[in-house]
Amino acid sequence: MNPFVLALLLSSLGLGTTLTFASSHWLLAWMGLEINTLAIIPLMARHHHPRAVEATTKYFLTQATAAATILFASTTNAWLVGEWDILQLSHPLTTTITMLALALKIGLAPLHFWLPEVLQGLDLTTGLILSTWQKLGPFALILQVAPAINPTLLILIGLLSTLVGGWGGLNQTQLRKILAYSSIAHLGWMILIVQFAPLLTLLNLSLYLIMTSTAFLSFKMSAATNINTLALSWTKAPALATLTALVLLSLAGLPPLTGFMPKWLILQELTKQGLPLTATLMALSALLSLYFYLRLCYAMTLTTPPSTLATISPWRLSFTQVTLPLSLATLGTLTLLPLTPALQALLTP
Repeated sequence: MNPFVLALLLSSLGLGTTLTFASSHWLLAWMGLEINTLAIIPLMARHHHPRAVEATTKYFLTQATAAATILFASTTNAWLVGEWDILQLSHPLTTTITMLALALKIGLAPLHFWLPEVLQGLDLTTGLILSTWQKLGPFALILQVAPAINPTLLILIGLLSTLVGGWGGLNQTQLRKILAYSSIAHLGWMILIVQFAPLLTLLNLSLYLIMTSTAFLSFKMSAATNINTLALSWTKAPALATLTALVLLSLAGLPPLTGFMPKWLILQELTKQGLPLTATLMALSALLSLYFYLRLCYAMTLTTPPSTLATISPWRLSFTQVTLPLSLATLGTLTLLPLTPALQALLTP
């Protein structure tokens, strides 16, 4: 792709998200989401592969449907209430429709069916953008409208997302589909707590961005797209394979890694809110995700792929890759748990 076109598309991605962040009017927020969608579509289809074109078409249709629904809900709210302000979303009908449209935009269950298929058709770099940056705009809107939404709806969407994210990833062999179901499960944790502790949702989102970026960059560095190629990465880069296994365990939420922090704080907050049954179901659903992460770690570290002496060392010529972003993201993914008391003090109003 032409560097100037690439720079234009990436700057449009930033502009769309920033416009959604800065807007207090539904039309401006909708325009930001649309700029974001239109900017990423050429990035998704730039390889001209049938799978990439199919994924791009599915993504475009899904996002167009969600954007049209948001526009319909905001227009209905303006008709019923007389306000276009995002914070003035108050009618039960419009709040429910808006929440479902935003859930469709970011891939929350039960509106998640497009996400694994779309992510599977993309390369790892575009998949990274789709799994991280593209969540920010809709999440900014969810944080603003969450106080007006029925708590039961948010709890149901959160529980269903964590269960679907756990069950869906169990039988997958493709790493991008596993990361898609992982994204659904993590977003379920955030949606569940957004009404009780918005700052905790922001912390969870920040850590999710760090951990998911690390996973995508690690897989890109080792050129792995499924479990079989991931199992062969040990002979090419033992240190990277070890760190990738730890990153996957952090995504699973095992102590003493960073991923344990948001789960711990969310379960604590749910207990404080008098929802012990919900907290128990969430903790049990985390075990489903833990299973497929452990499956990846087992394939990477505890199995020896069939090989001869000629294939023990990689035959490819060595090449230089930019490892600074991966190094910083890995450091954050593995070592932030001791900062929990400080972050907890910041989150306490």
